[in-house]
Amino acid sequence: MKGENKPAAKRVARESSDSISELTTNRLSVYLRSLNALDATGVRTVSSQALAEQFHLNAAQIRKDLAYFGEFGVRGVGYYVKELRRHLRQILGIDRGVCVAILGAGNLGLALADYPGFREEGFEIVAMFDTAREKIGHRSRAGVPIYDVRDLRKVVRREHIGIAVVAVPAGAAQDVVNVIAAAGIKAILNFSPGAVRVPEGVKLKSMDLTVSLESLSFFLAHGEEAP
Repeated sequence: MKGENKPAAKRVARESSDSISELTTNRLSVYLRSLNALDATGVRTVSSQALAEQFHLNAAQIRKDLAYFGEFGVRGVGYYVKELRRHLRQILGIDRGVCVAILGAGNLGLALADYPGFREEGFEIVAMFDTAREKIGHRSRAGVPIYDVRDLRKVVRREHIGIAVVAVPAGAAQDVVNVIAAAGIKAILNFSPGAVRVPEGVKLKSMDLTVSLESLSFFLAHGEEAP
């Protein structure tokens, strides 16, 4: 480990987000969860090796990923858990909090809106949107207001919404994504099955639960024969 911790924010600002692989950012999120667990139990310092062994990670990969953003370790000590946790939250952009909207106030959308874990990690569900008159004007059990989707652009500006979650039937997904992009939102998490397209400059991540279930079904069907 080299020298003292150096601030991550300035170096991250100099890096193009396109040059950082999604696999790397996914691993940073895993490291953050691990550090959260250590912090909750009062652990003050941890080495990359101890972190890897406790959470079944790769020590060399941890050091390589963190070195991309700065020098966080202290020789003979390792990483200060609170300090590294703070840097990772800063790198991932959740230290400032991110406002999120959910498109679709059905069972899935309402379940996502009421999940407390999002707020704990810096994501605030501030609005839901739907087209059903009987839902508009009401709130989720956690108190998230449900708006008419026609008011999306106005609410996005007022609430400074940065991420939109799509939880609508597959047949409506593309139209909803188009509306989201037109409202100026640049990051979309899509739970609707099937492929959707986004314009240049908009980041899309799709979570197809059916694909994951099919993968698990394959494992059950083939057992030890599965690669």
